[in-house]
Amino acid sequence: YTSYTSVPMHGFLAKHLQFHIVGTFIVSLGTATFCNFAIAEPGKKAYADFYRNYDSMKDFEVKRKAGIFQSAK
Repeated sequence: YTSYTSVPMHGFLAKHLQFHIVGTFIVSLGTATFCNFAIAEPGKKAYADFYRNYDSMKDFEVKRKAGIFQSAK
């Protein structure tokens, strides 16, 4: 018989969970940062660029002349 010195699975769950919790946190931060810079910021810039020179009265007149608004002739 060989002497049984330690249990090979002792502390395995704690180490496994700690590794995966830290990894999940890092991946989620990376994903959030990517979404912010790849999706949110370009969207904000596109809206800002569009509304910087947007004339709502001119757009209304174009739509009114096209007959889109039945109540404003």
